[in-house]
Amino acid sequence: MKKGILAAILGLSVLACPLLYFTVGPVLDPAQVSVLKTILIIMACSGLFCFVVGELTGNNSQMDKLWSILPVVYVWIIAACGGFTPRLLVMAVLVSLWGIRLTFNFGRKGAYSLKFWTGTEDYRWSVLRAKKEFQPHWKWMLFNLFFISIYQNALVLMITFPALVAMRSDKPFGVVDCVAAALLLCFLVLETVADEQQWKFQTEKWRMINEGKSLDSLPEPYCKGFNTTGLWGVSRHPNYLGEQGIWCSFYIFSIGAGIGIFNWSIIGALLLVVLFLGSSSFGEEISRSKYPLYADYCRKVNRFIPGKHF
Repeated sequence: MKKGILAAILGLSVLACPLLYFTVGPVLDPAQVSVLKTILIIMACSGLFCFVVGELTGNNSQMDKLWSILPVVYVWIIAACGGFTPRLLVMAVLVSLWGIRLTFNFGRKGAYSLKFWTGTEDYRWSVLRAKKEFQPHWKWMLFNLFFISIYQNALVLMITFPALVAMRSDKPFGVVDCVAAALLLCFLVLETVADEQQWKFQTEKWRMINEGKSLDSLPEPYCKGFNTTGLWGVSRHPNYLGEQGIWCSFYIFSIGAGIGIFNWSIIGALLLVVLFLGSSSFGEEISRSKYPLYADYCRKVNRFIPGKHF
C-alpha cells in the first residue's frame, strides 16, 4: 500500500514539473535555455555512464558516487554564465561545501577507487536486486536504466533549478538570501553531525564484532545493532532531515531573487522529499529484518522531525 502511494506521488510530481513551468513561471530566457542545454548534455552523459558501467560491473553505486559532485558542477556553470553575481556565488560556494562534505562521507566508506568503476556498493542495491520483483535480470536492467540512471540524474539536476531561475535576477542580495544561507548552513551542520555520530557508532560496533564478539554480547547501545544515541535518539534519519532541509533552503534563494514565493524550481526539492520517503522506508524494512528491536525504535522515535513517543 505504502509503495503504491509513493509511486503515485512520484508520478504526479514528475507530471507537475512541466505543469508548474507553464503555469507558474518564470519562463527561461535564451541565456538560461543555453545553460540548461549545457547541463542537460552533462546529465545525459552521466546517465549513460551510470547505466553502462552499472550493467558491466554489477556495481549500481555509480550514481551514488556522482550524487555529491554533479550539483556542484551544475551550479558553478550557472554562476559563471550568470556573471558570478553575489547571490549565484554564495549559492555555488554553499553547494560546494555540501558536495565536499558528502563526497568525503561516502568516500570513507570505500565508495571511490582509482579503478573508478569499482568501489564499495551501497548495501541496499544488492538487497533490492535480489527481490523477486526484479527477476529475471532484464527487469533489474530496466530499473537501472529508468530509475537509477535516468531519474536520479534528472533529480540531481532539478535540485539545482533555483540557481537557474535566479540567474536572470537583477535584485540585490538581501535578507531573504541571508535567511536561505543561514538555514542551509544549519542543515549542513545537522547532517554533518548525524553522519559523524553514525560513523563512530558503526566503526566501534564492527571493531568489536571483528574481534570475535557476537552482536548480543556487545555492551549498550551497540548490542542493538543500530544507533540510538545522539541525534539518532530523537530522529531515525537525522542525516536525511539535513539533506532535505539543505535543498529546501536552497530553493529559498529563488524567492530572494524575486521570482516569487512559489515557482517551478521547487520541483527538485519536492521530488527529493519523495525520494527520501521511499529510501528511508526501504532502509527500515532491511533494518527490521536484521534487528529485533528496530520495530520498537520506529514506534518510539519519529522518522525525520526530532521527537519521541512514549
